[in-house]
Amino acid sequence: MSNGARPERASSRLPARTIVTYAIGSVGTGGYATLPGLVLTYYLTDNLGVAALAAGLIVTVAKVWDVVIDPLIGAASDRQVARTGSRRGFMVIGALTLPVFFALTFAVPPSWGPAASAISVLLAFLGTATAFSLFQVPYVALPAELTDGYDERTRLLGWRVVVLTAAILLFGAGGPMLRRATGEQVSGYLLMGVVAGVAIGVGMLIASRTARSAVRRIGEPSPAVDGPRRLRAEYLSGFRALRRSAPFRALLGTFVLQALATGTMLAGAQYVARWVLGDEAAVEILFVALVGPALIATPAWTAISKRVGKERAFLGASILFLLASASITLAVWEPGAWLYAAVAVAGVAYAGLQSLPMAMLPDVISHDARVGGGDPDRHGRAGTFTGIWTAGETVGFALGATAVSLVLAATGYVSTVAGVETTSAIETVQPDAAVTGIVLSFSILPAVLMALSILPLTRYRLRRSDIDAMPEHAA
Repeated sequence: MSNGARPERASSRLPARTIVTYAIGSVGTGGYATLPGLVLTYYLTDNLGVAALAAGLIVTVAKVWDVVIDPLIGAASDRQVARTGSRRGFMVIGALTLPVFFALTFAVPPSWGPAASAISVLLAFLGTATAFSLFQVPYVALPAELTDGYDERTRLLGWRVVVLTAAILLFGAGGPMLRRATGEQVSGYLLMGVVAGVAIGVGMLIASRTARSAVRRIGEPSPAVDGPRRLRAEYLSGFRALRRSAPFRALLGTFVLQALATGTMLAGAQYVARWVLGDEAAVEILFVALVGPALIATPAWTAISKRVGKERAFLGASILFLLASASITLAVWEPGAWLYAAVAVAGVAYAGLQSLPMAMLPDVISHDARVGGGDPDRHGRAGTFTGIWTAGETVGFALGATAVSLVLAATGYVSTVAGVETTSAIETVQPDAAVTGIVLSFSILPAVLMALSILPLTRYRLRRSDIDAMPEHAA
């Protein structure tokens, strides 16, 4: 297309190969989101001897860095697609560099001491976060360019969540198993970091091929995004998108609060396994209970969304997760195997919380382009939206780990160094207040956050009719 005309709508059914290739990217997403969230704080407090508050600060600083760079990467990705016709370049760089930094994050020996260990982990994790953002921001932008069909986006993102669910199971259960495979924590964490980093990188590299399909869909990009931009202009572009799009504000607000809710559960799972259930290996069972049902539930949420609309299905999933997580509070008084059943119900809801908002985001992007008419600032800007989106998701997950570390610090949690603790410490080292704090950070805290997330969701006004009615040039 050399005459500047808008590309035709891409609402035809996506090829199975495109859906599979795109979904494989969730191997990387699931690995990066799961393992650091599950074990990084625990790795710092119970392997390197870093104080709980300092461990939470390390995770938070790395995630704040994500917030800073994600909007810049989004705008740069838009410029790249304008210049080359593809977002693939950034995705490949991220896929090739993440395995190195990920392995280095878990390669720090306890003999360095808590201070040096904390600094080393922080620097390595900053590199990991940067590499992941280079992949993730353009990756999330692709569905808006692959198809503009309301239900086809749900199908595309539904299969992505199926793979994401399998990846979370694989990394959530397999990561701790690898950590224990050597019989020694230092080499175990290193083995986990190397194997998981390579698996994440391979998944990301395969998914980067999907960017070629998006090229055929979007045609020649608008020249309005060409040329160098100052950093201030990049940030302003993202904030303009946030300010002008009420559906984007509502969806982002909901998603950030829910990322915070699920982030607290993720960061607290290892502590629940060890100090509430009395078995460090129970974290694998918790993960299977949380994520396993999602393999079956994701297609069900897709079917429900076709019947009642994505926003109503999303509301139903949010309420279900709220009730399931709140019920876990009873573990303060009666811990036991029943907890797995409550977590499984939350897992059914979790499938909807993952697939539905991601299927709604491309609708928001397309709607913004439609209502903008011929405004060039609203076309070819999927990366701008996803840069803000990924930054918001990062804030949620980062603050989730921070919230858990604050609860641990406030309730007197005792950090340990690998090789120093005794077997009896498993039952006696933590005060009752710390164990109660662990349960509350895994139950009532995410329930309250989920309740708050429903408020912005009620302000989301886009419906199927708004998307299906879009003119041909709005894709």
